[in-house]
Amino acid sequence: MRGDGDGWVFSSDGSRHWGRHGAAGLLLRAPTGSAGSMVLLQHRAAWSHQGGTWALPGGARDSHESAVHAAVREAGEEAGITDDLLTVRDEHVTKVEDSGWSYTTVIADAERELDTVPNGESTELRWVAEHEVDSLPLHPAFAESWPSLRTVPVRAVLAADAPDDLPARTVRLAVGSFGWIVDTVRAENVDAALAAVRNDTDLRVVVVTADDAVRSAVPADVTVLSPDGL
Repeated sequence: MRGDGDGWVFSSDGSRHWGRHGAAGLLLRAPTGSAGSMVLLQHRAAWSHQGGTWALPGGARDSHESAVHAAVREAGEEAGITDDLLTVRDEHVTKVEDSGWSYTTVIADAERELDTVPNGESTELRWVAEHEVDSLPLHPAFAESWPSLRTVPVRAVLAADAPDDLPARTVRLAVGSFGWIVDTVRAENVDAALAAVRNDTDLRVVVVTADDAVRSAVPADVTVLSPDGL
């Protein structure tokens, strides 16, 4: 059944973009045994727009849909992945045209590399190590947005009020900047938290706390996440 979002939108330079109400795609990550992350990519069918390239499962948004709903629906249609198997972490608008058309990348995590079932829009669906994504012939729009979507490895410093542990997962570090938690360390007080931050030179560090004393003592260039936000 065709939705009311199906159709092309043309920008002033003559370029066309699929989705009368914009489009959305799902960037789904899963952990690897080596503490890295895998990304689910779609090898687009030859008949499709920019066919033969690699990109994210996604498509047109219908008028009644949020970006999250559209991206998860498209992942179900194109990859056979249901919403109960993933956790949405964030949204990032990766393209805006003068026509008003926009593309939103919905970022989600899965506990493992999920089985997939491709439909006719895919030649192949593949879990690709995040550091190897650039080696594939990417859809031009995805290639342009990938630098703002890829993650850096992160160590999470857990203050006394933080959860006991955090599994591998995506976290936002700043606008257009994301991290992937590869390790956690417990810090029971302010001094321990600061020591953990100062002593870590190999990984980006985030501090997880709602404690105002810890938050105010953490250097300004270190991301602080609220336990409730997680």
